[in-house]
Amino acid sequence: MALKKRGKYWYGDTQADIRGELIRYGKLDDEVPTHFKDVRCRCGSTTFRLRIDEEQGAAVRTCTGCNKEHAVGDSDEYMEGVEMEACVCVCGADAFEITVGVSLYQDSKDARWLYVGCRCPACGVTGNYGDWTSEFPDYAKLLKRV
Repeated sequence: MALKKRGKYWYGDTQADIRGELIRYGKLDDEVPTHFKDVRCRCGSTTFRLRIDEEQGAAVRTCTGCNKEHAVGDSDEYMEGVEMEACVCVCGADAFEITVGVSLYQDSKDARWLYVGCRCPACGVTGNYGDWTSEFPDYAKLLKRV
């Protein structure tokens, strides 16, 4: 489906709508993501609790199915000194579908900017929950690590 704005929030019907929101958001800063990965746990779950330290460029997701914790992208390399904040939806729910997007340097496969997008299955609110410069040398390898 398509994103719909109601009040000051954007709403989506499926995880696929997160990509549209990340593109919309990226256009605001001229860093439009072009490659994406919908996050799935090895256990099959598609919902996660999320903690982010946007200043350090690190995020950790915890699967709501198996409770296993996973660093998002190369976040495991930036965990020293992080101050993670738990993400909570405006409706109060704390479980999200997550899609990660990256923009690339021109004529390169190197990631330039990373976006962590979420959709709340409880109410449908869809948004960019964190973004930062990445500098990862191969976007495909980075997206495999989300």
